[in-house]
Amino acid sequence: MLPPRVSPSGTFGPFGGRYVAETLVPALDELTSAFHTIVFSEVFQTELRELLASYVGRPTPLTRAHRFARWLDPEAHFLHRLYLKREDLCHTGAHKINNALGQALLAKKMGKTRIIAETGAGQHGVATATACALFDLPCFVYMGAEDIRRQAPNVGRMKLLGAQVIPVTSGSSTLKDAMNEALRDWVTNVRTTHYCIGSTAGPHPYPELVATLQSVIGEEARAQCLALGSLPDAVVACVGGGSNAMGIFRAFLDDPSVALYGVEAAGDGVASGHHAATLTAGRIGVLHGSKSYVLCDDGGQIQEAHSISAGLDYPGVGPEHAWLKDSGRAHYLNATDNEALVVLDKLGKTEGILAALETAHAYARLRDIARDLAEQRGHPVTLLVSHSGRGDKDLETLLTRLLPLLPEPTRAY
Repeated sequence: MLPPRVSPSGTFGPFGGRYVAETLVPALDELTSAFHTIVFSEVFQTELRELLASYVGRPTPLTRAHRFARWLDPEAHFLHRLYLKREDLCHTGAHKINNALGQALLAKKMGKTRIIAETGAGQHGVATATACALFDLPCFVYMGAEDIRRQAPNVGRMKLLGAQVIPVTSGSSTLKDAMNEALRDWVTNVRTTHYCIGSTAGPHPYPELVATLQSVIGEEARAQCLALGSLPDAVVACVGGGSNAMGIFRAFLDDPSVALYGVEAAGDGVASGHHAATLTAGRIGVLHGSKSYVLCDDGGQIQEAHSISAGLDYPGVGPEHAWLKDSGRAHYLNATDNEALVVLDKLGKTEGILAALETAHAYARLRDIARDLAEQRGHPVTLLVSHSGRGDKDLETLLTRLLPLLPEPTRAY
């Protein structure tokens, strides 16, 4: 069954729905039917839970980040405790495997013989290639040429797993353009092909399908928090298209005491116009088959997005996030490239955890969130962060952008 916030037509209030070529309508109807009849069946759920446990490595743990919390608030005036939901410890290094594995299993049961995907940071591409290798399905991953350049390790991983990586050189050669090409492929090969969308974006039923498959993050985290004694005061996650955020938000939507915060990529600063802060500076429009907030000009033309993190430079956002913003249930902030780099460095040196650049954006606003929330509630607060992925894939960017800014270490003899 669909939760009350989404209609049978896949709309979240005024957002979502389907805005696609007629060619895709039968395929989307087929997928919607399979989603309701197969994904929610006990047979599918049992098989998926077994794979998540024995193959992905779930449940992922909660880690208390004590030293990083004290860097944010040395005297614990406003931040009591900070917990990280460690999706970086999943097989393939990020939350993306939860969705890719579920969609590949669904495609296999639907009789599809070919899988396509889009990817920005490469983590969804790696996850899809991994799932396809496991299920013996051919995999074709569309990836912007710019993202191929800056995410070379993940490109190599996809190829080693047997996927064909298809460069996209149109537009800004990033995630938006890769999704455009994947949709064109699907229109042409719709009968045999399943399009494994990586985020809570796209036409119905994809936002609901992806959120459902990623909701294991929040279900685990909520139970783990209760086992520690109480729910957090707030849950924080980075937001590009929005899958890791929806994955953890879903379990807390009906807990009014838990505030929800998403952090977008502000790039060089929202005022510069060189950013990917869709919910901060966007307007309502249609992108990739769904109505949501988008970055566009006065004529409605989609603008290019920018972020140091390849997974966040998307000029749209999942429709459920748009609904959560307008309803007031979730709050959306933003962080610049440089702010993300600073906290990524501090997290590594205080906790021994190298975060993905995407994930680092969430950490960049923790001090502000904790201070404001503590002032509202009259006591230091506990925060839970969706640590969505590890930073191995970003080493080239970190070595060129972050390392030169750091002082030489002092030698101790």
